[in-house]
Amino acid sequence: MKRIFDTAFVIIFLPLWLPVLLLAAMVVLVFDGRPVFFRQTRAGRGGTPFDLIKLRTMRLGEGTDAERMTSLGRFLRASSLDELPELLHVLSGKMSLVGPRPLPVRYLPRYSPRQARRHEVLPGITGWAQVNGRNLLSWDEKFEHDVWYVDHQSLALDVLILIRTFAQILLPRGIHAKGEATMGEFKPEGDGPGGSASI
Repeated sequence: MKRIFDTAFVIIFLPLWLPVLLLAAMVVLVFDGRPVFFRQTRAGRGGTPFDLIKLRTMRLGEGTDAERMTSLGRFLRASSLDELPELLHVLSGKMSLVGPRPLPVRYLPRYSPRQARRHEVLPGITGWAQVNGRNLLSWDEKFEHDVWYVDHQSLALDVLILIRTFAQILLPRGIHAKGEATMGEFKPEGDGPGGSASI
């Protein structure tokens, strides 16, 4: 039922999101140049790797996320328009509309057994953690929300999360972790500081 709902939702609203995606891609091309899309290998269901595609929001090269984030990129992040290409992953079955956010595959060895349970379901464009604080949450809090979703998932919960996601887009909050342009790198407690990672 979840797969049917996801596919139907994306197809029904295709006349709305596809023109917006194409327009946003053209704007990125004109103002920030190539490449238009950002690609990164993320962990899907069962930890299976896949190439996640988003609209590019940062300049290429060295530096922190804050230093490389473009003005247009800040707008795309705040409006969540950079996530629109992920709807194609929903159609292909690699992602769901709702589920734990897909994270870089390099994190796989770092999860505790409980945290790794987030991979029991398809990753989502939005999720329970995203509508309950997003990047204002610590990594541990995010993972607890992810596991809670795994244990309580239902079509009704997905609809609730989607409604809360749309409300959050209109009144964005939690886009940036404290002191970060996005969210700091996940490292288990005691492993020391890390770099930054866009999610």
